[in-house]
Amino acid sequence: MAALNPYLNFGGTCEAAFNFYKTVFGGEFSSFQRFNEVSSAGEHTADGNLIMHVTLPIGDGTVLMGSDRPSVMGPVTAGNNVHISVQTKGQAETERIFNGLTDGGEVLMPLQETFWSAAFGMLTDKFGIQWMVNSEH
Repeated sequence: MAALNPYLNFGGTCEAAFNFYKTVFGGEFSSFQRFNEVSSAGEHTADGNLIMHVTLPIGDGTVLMGSDRPSVMGPVTAGNNVHISVQTKGQAETERIFNGLTDGGEVLMPLQETFWSAAFGMLTDKFGIQWMVNSEH
């Protein structure tokens, strides 16, 4: 079966963002590479210390992936057309993840009961990534 994994691009803050996500979701990076560690990425030497690829397994089978966009590819632009949806299995987990992600960010919709969920909330984290946190009913 195919898997869907979010891939996030950053303009130099990938390492800080993923260290932050690691504190919220737990776990360990299953991959962490800088541009200067990969010989085929030699043309990006100006970006050598930036993150070429990082993966953070979350929950049962989901992997959050990301990288810094090399300067030769132009700047990263943020939009409001993507959210990462996190499904949780209980109130305590829902609150822990939502509150963790709001650290330095902006709440767009506070956690609240909805007709489809015991608790649902939306936020933009301090790195400009939009999240929806949804607890099973």
